[in-house]
Amino acid sequence: MNLVHAFLLMQPSPGSNPMFGFAFQMVLILAIFYFILFRPQQKAKQQQERSLREIRKGDEVVTAGGIIGDVIHIKETMKDGAPVVTMEDRITIKSAESRIVVERGRIAKVLSKTGEGAAGA
Repeated sequence: MNLVHAFLLMQPSPGSNPMFGFAFQMVLILAIFYFILFRPQQKAKQQQERSLREIRKGDEVVTAGGIIGDVIHIKETMKDGAPVVTMEDRITIKSAESRIVVERGRIAKVLSKTGEGAAGA
Protein backbone atom coordinates (compact mmCIF):
# COMPACT_ATOMS: atom_id res chain seq x y z
CA MET A 1 0.00 0.00 0.00
CA ASN A 2 2.92 2.36 0.68
CA LEU A 3 4.15 2.00 -2.91
CA VAL A 4 0.73 3.10 -4.24
CA HIS A 5 0.80 6.14 -1.97
CA ALA A 6 4.31 6.98 -3.16
CA PHE A 7 3.15 6.97 -6.79
CA LEU A 8 0.13 9.15 -5.95
CA LEU A 9 2.30 11.65 -4.10
CA MET A 10 4.64 11.97 -7.08
CA GLN A 11 2.11 14.01 -9.10
CA PRO A 12 3.82 17.15 -10.37
CA SER A 13 3.00 20.27 -8.40
CA PRO A 14 2.46 23.59 -10.16
CA GLY A 15 5.76 25.18 -11.12
CA SER A 16 7.84 21.97 -10.86
CA ASN A 17 9.43 20.00 -13.66
CA PRO A 18 7.12 17.05 -14.61
CA MET A 19 10.10 15.11 -16.05
CA PHE A 20 11.61 14.74 -12.58
CA GLY A 21 8.66 12.61 -11.42
CA PHE A 22 8.77 10.51 -14.57
CA ALA A 23 12.52 9.95 -14.28
CA PHE A 24 12.14 8.97 -10.61
CA GLN A 25 9.41 6.47 -11.53
CA MET A 26 11.61 4.94 -14.24
CA VAL A 27 14.54 4.58 -11.85
CA LEU A 28 12.22 2.98 -9.30
CA ILE A 29 10.87 0.52 -11.88
CA LEU A 30 14.39 -0.40 -13.01
CA ALA A 31 15.43 -0.97 -9.38
CA ILE A 32 12.43 -3.25 -8.84
CA PHE A 33 13.29 -5.23 -11.99
CA TYR A 34 16.89 -5.57 -10.84
CA PHE A 35 16.02 -6.90 -7.38
CA ILE A 36 13.17 -9.16 -8.52
CA LEU A 37 14.52 -10.55 -11.81
CA PHE A 38 18.19 -9.99 -12.49
CA ARG A 39 19.80 -10.35 -9.08
CA PRO A 40 18.23 -13.76 -8.25
CA GLN A 41 19.23 -15.00 -11.71
CA GLN A 42 22.84 -13.91 -11.14
CA LYS A 43 22.90 -15.59 -7.72
CA ALA A 44 21.54 -18.85 -9.15
CA LYS A 45 24.15 -18.78 -11.94
CA GLN A 46 26.96 -18.17 -9.44
CA GLN A 47 25.71 -21.04 -7.24
CA GLN A 48 25.57 -23.36 -10.29
CA GLU A 49 29.15 -22.44 -11.28
CA ARG A 50 30.35 -22.93 -7.71
CA SER A 51 28.79 -26.40 -7.52
CA LEU A 52 30.36 -27.34 -10.87
CA ARG A 53 33.80 -26.16 -9.74
CA GLU A 54 33.49 -28.23 -6.54
CA ILE A 55 32.73 -31.53 -8.33
CA ARG A 56 34.84 -34.33 -6.89
CA LYS A 57 35.42 -37.99 -7.66
CA GLY A 58 32.41 -40.00 -6.43
CA ASP A 59 29.79 -37.27 -6.91
CA GLU A 60 26.58 -38.20 -8.70
CA VAL A 61 25.81 -35.80 -11.56
CA VAL A 62 23.29 -35.23 -14.35
CA THR A 63 24.56 -34.10 -17.75
CA ALA A 64 22.79 -31.58 -19.97
CA GLY A 65 21.64 -34.56 -22.04
CA GLY A 66 19.97 -36.17 -19.04
CA ILE A 67 22.53 -38.91 -18.37
CA ILE A 68 22.95 -39.70 -14.67
CA GLY A 69 26.25 -41.09 -13.49
CA ASP A 70 29.03 -41.09 -10.92
CA VAL A 71 32.23 -39.09 -11.43
CA ILE A 72 35.16 -41.50 -11.69
CA HIS A 73 37.90 -39.24 -13.09
CA ILE A 74 38.56 -35.51 -13.58
CA LYS A 75 41.21 -34.30 -16.03
CA GLU A 76 41.85 -30.66 -15.15
CA THR A 77 43.30 -28.15 -17.58
CA MET A 78 46.98 -27.38 -17.04
CA LYS A 79 48.21 -23.76 -17.08
CA ASP A 80 51.81 -22.88 -16.31
CA GLY A 81 52.37 -26.42 -15.04
CA ALA A 82 49.61 -26.25 -12.42
CA PRO A 83 46.07 -27.68 -12.67
CA VAL A 84 43.37 -25.04 -13.12
CA VAL A 85 39.63 -25.66 -12.73
CA THR A 86 37.81 -24.52 -15.90
CA MET A 87 34.47 -25.31 -17.50
CA GLU A 88 36.37 -27.15 -20.28
CA ASP A 89 37.82 -29.78 -17.91
CA ARG A 90 37.08 -33.35 -19.00
CA ILE A 91 35.08 -35.34 -16.49
CA THR A 92 34.59 -39.08 -16.90
CA ILE A 93 31.32 -40.39 -15.51
CA LYS A 94 30.13 -43.96 -15.18
CA SER A 95 26.50 -44.67 -15.94
CA ALA A 96 25.52 -48.33 -15.60
CA GLU A 97 28.28 -50.14 -17.54
CA SER A 98 29.19 -47.18 -19.76
CA ARG A 99 31.86 -44.55 -19.27
CA ILE A 100 31.28 -41.14 -20.79
CA VAL A 101 33.61 -38.14 -20.99
CA VAL A 102 31.90 -34.74 -20.75
CA GLU A 103 33.03 -31.18 -20.22
CA ARG A 104 32.53 -29.76 -16.73
CA GLY A 105 30.34 -27.00 -18.18
CA ARG A 106 27.96 -29.57 -19.73
CA ILE A 107 26.92 -30.96 -16.36
CA ALA A 108 23.45 -29.70 -15.50
CA LYS A 109 23.46 -30.43 -11.76
CA VAL A 110 25.12 -32.34 -8.97
CA LEU A 111 22.69 -34.78 -7.34
CA SER A 112 24.80 -35.89 -4.39
CA LYS A 113 28.21 -34.95 -3.12
CA THR A 114 30.73 -37.24 -1.49
CA GLY A 115 31.81 -36.52 2.06
CA GLU A 116 35.17 -34.92 2.77
CA GLY A 117 36.55 -38.22 4.03
CA ALA A 118 35.24 -40.21 1.07
CA ALA A 119 36.82 -37.84 -1.49
CA GLY A 120 40.32 -38.56 -0.21
CA ALA A 121 39.85 -42.34 -0.05
